[in-house]
Amino acid sequence: MAGKFARVRKTSAAFVAAGLVMGMMPQAASAQVDERLERMETQLRALQRAVFPGGDQRFFEPEITPGTPSAGARQVGTPSASALTDVLTRLDAIEVQLARLTAATEVNENSLALLEMRVAEMEQAQAAALAAAQPTGVIPVGGEDDQWPVDLVEDANLGAEEEAVAGPSPERLAGVQSIAKPATGDAGDDEYVYGFRLWDAGYYPEAQQQLALFVERFPDHWRTTYGRNLLGRALLDAGDARRAATHFFDNYQADKQAARAPDSLLYLSSAMIELGDTRRACIALAEFGDTYPALATGRLQGLYESNLGRVDCQ
Repeated sequence: MAGKFARVRKTSAAFVAAGLVMGMMPQAASAQVDERLERMETQLRALQRAVFPGGDQRFFEPEITPGTPSAGARQVGTPSASALTDVLTRLDAIEVQLARLTAATEVNENSLALLEMRVAEMEQAQAAALAAAQPTGVIPVGGEDDQWPVDLVEDANLGAEEEAVAGPSPERLAGVQSIAKPATGDAGDDEYVYGFRLWDAGYYPEAQQQLALFVERFPDHWRTTYGRNLLGRALLDAGDARRAATHFFDNYQADKQAARAPDSLLYLSSAMIELGDTRRACIALAEFGDTYPALATGRLQGLYESNLGRVDCQ
């Protein structure tokens, strides 16, 4: 009998021990889940702060707020819902935060792609503008024998490159930045007017770049004849009569009835005078007087008579 009671006690003790172990298993699993969730939340917050430096509260809440216990704190006397409900709630919050991070990452990637595309377009436009500003090398004004010496053009380009290497001063940069670019809705007109304002303020190199960009981007705009003529004037005012002559001649030859074709022909004579080429200056003045007699006694009379007085065309 005593042996039988001993066996009963041993069996009862085994069942009690098994029950205790089985009762502890859900609690241990729950602790492991809590630990994994807390680790995931910590990593997620670290990722958020890497993506959104400064703690933008549009995307995540601060870890500690005044008057509110921290996320990891347990409130005494306030039991939570079941362990499964708590886990599901925290998983939902993680999914929402991950969705926000994913959306923000896609927006940032798209913005970067657009920015890179815009920079590439600006670099291409600048390269095209600089290429357009280069002279063609020949200016046949009075016939096949009247051509521009290419070696002199190369010398002029070399001087321009040496000047560009020096770079603008901070005062000049500030002055250029103070010139407002209009925004009227007509992109071509806005580009031309901005170049005109730079030229009018005496910023000739900047005006040359802007006007060359305008001519390259808007070859069929009604302002293009103005842009080519003003590009030549910006070069002439900067002392580069060689390159100015090329742009004046190109504008005149493009359309002799255009609004600024007469101006370009007359300023071509000015460029020839600056270069000491009396023969070509006289050819340009004679053609101007024959082609545009009304302007020779009207809007451009002052410059026409002034250039006639500077050369002997007998």
